[in-house]
Amino acid sequence: MRNHDNPPTGEELDILQRLSNIPLGPLNLSAISIATNLYRAGQCLRVKMERERLARHNLSWTAFSMLYDLWIWGTLETRELAISAGVTTATVSNVTNTLERRELCVRRTDPNDRRLVQVSITEKGTGIMQELYPDFHRGEVEIIEGLSEREQELLAELLRKVIRNMS
Repeated sequence: MRNHDNPPTGEELDILQRLSNIPLGPLNLSAISIATNLYRAGQCLRVKMERERLARHNLSWTAFSMLYDLWIWGTLETRELAISAGVTTATVSNVTNTLERRELCVRRTDPNDRRLVQVSITEKGTGIMQELYPDFHRGEVEIIEGLSEREQELLAELLRKVIRNMS
């Protein structure tokens, strides 16, 4: 059943119409619509937060994500940090270089296995996160303002299902 309060956008309808005209075989238009909107929502979130919340601290989305994970967990091995931040280990290495230069984190080689590298947040990094996160959270609240509490719970539940399907 379609919710008429939130119909597809004109652009979404145009894309679906164009795809249905290409001889690709049967298409699940709901899957296309959901994937497209998830992508757009993620990109909009990233751009909004980088522009409105992270720019004043000179942090990219990825740098913030990694610093956030280190703030929560304290120390993570680079592979764990990559999984948690949703990036490659090469990206973790590059972003860690930048964060280390800013003295927001440090990395140490595991003395028992030199192939493993632990990354830890510094006091300065913790200070940045304690200053930044309340403002970041206000941005999180802004993006869900138009949803009722039940809609928020339902959206979170449905997104968790989608994430589990991708795991």
